[in-house]
Amino acid sequence: MFGIGKNIVEGALNTTGDLAGSVINAGGNIIDRLTHLRGKKIKGKLILMRSNVLDFTEFHSSLLDNFTELLGGGVSLQLISATHNSNDSRGKVGSKAFLERWLTSLPPLFTGESVFQINFNWEDDFGFPGAFYIRNGHTSEFFLKSLTLEDVPGYGKVHFDCNSWVYPSGRYKKDRIFFANHTCLPNDTPAPLRKYREEELWNLRGDGTGERKEWDRIYDYDVYNDLADPDDGDHRPILGGSQEYPYPRRGRTGRPRARKDHNYESRLSQVMSLDIYVPKDENFGHLKMSDFLGHTLKAVSISIKPGLQSVFDVTPTEFDNFKEVDDLFQGGFPVPFNAFKTLTEDLTPPLFKALLRNDGEKFLKFPTPQVVKDNKSAWSTDEEFAREMLAGVNPLVIRRLEVFPPISKLDPKIYGSQRSTITEEHIKNDLNGLAVDEAIKQNKLYILDHHDALMPYLRRINATSTKTYATRTLLFLNDDGTLKPLVIELSLPHPQGDELGAISKLYFPAEKGVEGSIWLLAKAYVGVNDVGYHQLISHWLHTHAVLEPFIIATHRQLSVIHPIHKLLVPHYKDTMFINASARQVLINANGLIESTHFPSKYAMELSSYIYKEWTFPDQALPNNLIKRGIAVEDSNSPHGLRLLINDYPFAVDGLEIWSAIKSWVTDYCSLYYKDDKAIQNDFELQSWWTELREKGHADKKHEPWWPKMQTLSELIESCTTSYGSLQLSMQR
Repeated sequence: MFGIGKNIVEGALNTTGDLAGSVINAGGNIIDRLTHLRGKKIKGKLILMRSNVLDFTEFHSSLLDNFTELLGGGVSLQLISATHNSNDSRGKVGSKAFLERWLTSLPPLFTGESVFQINFNWEDDFGFPGAFYIRNGHTSEFFLKSLTLEDVPGYGKVHFDCNSWVYPSGRYKKDRIFFANHTCLPNDTPAPLRKYREEELWNLRGDGTGERKEWDRIYDYDVYNDLADPDDGDHRPILGGSQEYPYPRRGRTGRPRARKDHNYESRLSQVMSLDIYVPKDENFGHLKMSDFLGHTLKAVSISIKPGLQSVFDVTPTEFDNFKEVDDLFQGGFPVPFNAFKTLTEDLTPPLFKALLRNDGEKFLKFPTPQVVKDNKSAWSTDEEFAREMLAGVNPLVIRRLEVFPPISKLDPKIYGSQRSTITEEHIKNDLNGLAVDEAIKQNKLYILDHHDALMPYLRRINATSTKTYATRTLLFLNDDGTLKPLVIELSLPHPQGDELGAISKLYFPAEKGVEGSIWLLAKAYVGVNDVGYHQLISHWLHTHAVLEPFIIATHRQLSVIHPIHKLLVPHYKDTMFINASARQVLINANGLIESTHFPSKYAMELSSYIYKEWTFPDQALPNNLIKRGIAVEDSNSPHGLRLLINDYPFAVDGLEIWSAIKSWVTDYCSLYYKDDKAIQNDFELQSWWTELREKGHADKKHEPWWPKMQTLSELIESCTTSYGSLQLSMQR
């Protein structure tokens, strides 16, 4: 409970400072309010969301907000002209207008919308209101949704979508500004708004110094130097900024350095995990169980481990039998009262209320997988084993086999011979009468290859409590479009040194007896590798980590009224906060990924190793399918590709989504860019693309495959990502 108490104390201190500032400003606002009573008016409607008054600290702030209203403070707005300049070439700023009836408009008991009327003084020569300033004279923040002006002379209704948290004005060096819903390129910006547009971007970039606070809106870059705590004896390499450990950049928090090693950033305690800095607008709008499952699991692993040990067995981190797996889907874990009490005391109230049942008896009940709803043993069949490679959680690794036996790309000077030991003699009887060469020519042989990715780290991984193999799985495409496994190769580094190559053993399909059990175990090792690769590489690295530099660069270099900003930002929703939370409880030293997946403490180091092979163009789904040999170019086929495996849901559905996205992106971008010259002359776009490469993916900035961003087609391809298709695959 200490963390909760600390939050309340800090909140009270912050509120006291905000109150002092509000009182000081209130006197001037009284004069402004009296002046505002005269003259011609235009009406506006403002929608905002106040914080939940049932929360103790917010209830306290609500009372203080009412106090500042009585003193003449409050929320004020000033319109900014997009057509008429003031003396310094900036758009003319109107007089202050104040929200009406704040005192008589009770905040909702639960977070919801409040609608306020506001009347602006209007001057006939003001022109089009293209932006507005807002000052929050209260002591607590609110979420500003929109402002709508009614009957603006000569223009009619003018709408501003805001969707941003607004903190007390004393928290900002500059007043908050919002722009009307008019999209334009930098060179097309009305002259009176250009400096406002530029200034807002400068505010979002910051100066790269200081620790970020919750009200800051600054987007900046940093390396992954906050995954381990040297002060606690944890040691993990810093990811990013070196040739040995390249990595995408993450959002900078500016937290103090660790005491024992100043190259590392200090970490927050577990109970403070939700307070990790991201710009407030990147935070979740509300708590959802699926989003915060990781927080719960981490709290469980730390807080109730003793209780679990006493309730279950002496091996609480392992499944002793299949019934324990089934129990995950039959009502969750029963938790003893004392363990439940320990858990709830360590969780902050919002997280506790959102994640745990109110009866306190069971939690972590997982939905039953479709495949085992009717037949609990269906997962163990060869048919399902192969199908999962196409329609499971990780349908992104399987590829067509083009060379037999499978070869390795690892350096033989370092790793010796890593060539597969599978021969034609081993599989010839299962190729439906075809020779291996014929099967390859007819696109019948496929491989799930987890050999090269794991072998360089396998000796170190197996030196921990985790044990696994590098795996190769060969499959044959039947005439009915299904896959059947032919052989699994399990490999280990040579015990006398990596340079002596791999020691491999082959396992073949069997249904009964000892051979059947061994075959099932071999498939289990393949599954362990595949799910670990999915979570660490396909999901974390290729979906979340590589995207964060795009998010940061977009906010730093593209104005909110830039068309590409409006195109991309909805797709970034929640990603920065998920990533920041992951650094606290998922991918950190001794976190959930290390605790539950085979790479153990080498997990993030392994992801850095695989990032070396990451290329931006291959994130486009068609390029990915062609690279893996799953599809070939065919102008007569839908989307210009012909799939070699028709029953491949990820590819079939993914191409539909990718094609729809590309078509829409093409139409959208073509509205604003009439030719390639417009792309080249858009200095915000060029700065965005340069910063994305040189700062966001700095360790790969010299790669030749980066698009030059000189043509409309390059812009369209770059914005059309495979992100949606990957998300689809994870829902299966």
